[in-house]
Amino acid sequence: MSVKTLKAEDPESFIGSENWYRHGLVRSVTYTDGAKYVADSGGAYWLLDEIALAQKFNARIKAEPFQVWKLAVSDNRGLLTCDDGNDNIVFTKKIPFTDFPLSEIRFYLTDNVILLPSEY
Repeated sequence: MSVKTLKAEDPESFIGSENWYRHGLVRSVTYTDGAKYVADSGGAYWLLDEIALAQKFNARIKAEPFQVWKLAVSDNRGLLTCDDGNDNIVFTKKIPFTDFPLSEIRFYLTDNVILLPSEY
């Protein structure tokens, strides 16, 4: 079991990105330094997988040019949602168990890049 060192203030410290990382399963999707940091320090590569795989297998999500992804965690359960940036939810998934260390995290996806809001 890995130690999760992610703190609530960490994602806000990323502005811009010097690197883009290609997603291993959906090669058309890349992610930024901030997204990689959250995945590394929060044990959340599964979350990047959920976002990337939705681009490939869910036509309704793929049709949205700008997406806001939110994971809300309570009592080791999560709710993952995607909206169109105008609070119109296009996807919801219950996560029956997660040990993600924060109560909430948001990502944006635009131009096939997963990034933190502060990196936009």
